Amino acid sequence: LIFLRHHIDDDMEYEYLTVENPLELWQNLNDRFEHLKTVVLPKALNDWSQLRFQDFKTVSEYNSTMFKIVSQLKMCSEVITEYMLLEKTYLTFHAFNVLLQQQYRLHRFNKYRELIGSLLIAEQNNELLLQNHESRPTGSAPLPEVNATLSHFGGRGRGRG
Repeated sequence: LIFLRHHIDDDMEYEYLTVENPLELWQNLNDRFEHLKTVVLPKALNDWSQLRFQDFKTVSEYNSTMFKIVSQLKMCSEVITEYMLLEKTYLTFHAFNVLLQQQYRLHRFNKYRELIGSLLIAEQNNELLLQNHESRPTGSAPLPEVNATLSHFGGRGRGRG
């Protein structure tokens, strides 16, 4: 009873202040919020069906949205397995990444977190490669050293500096 009262919203606390039996309080709260499942489930199922890996810019964004939807489905007593999470991710890769999808399938990941970990590492490595390429594109000459000891202007000038 103390735990329930401690975690209940302040406005609702006054409403259920007279209830002394923890089971009765639990049942009252359950009756009050049981309908939320019927409201949340259709939206969560729709979000699940619309969820596609290719629609996200980063793996973290996809993962966050995935777990938000999965937690809503679990709250509504829907069963979401590791296999379902893996398949949802594989099947929603962009069409240009079919080869990449097949390579990830060949790894035979058993856990969704293993796949996401691998995707996060690949994303990070890809960003690093792009940064290196942007700093000096392939085939371009390296930039001269800033602290070079020889200068093209050696001996010329008015003696300043």
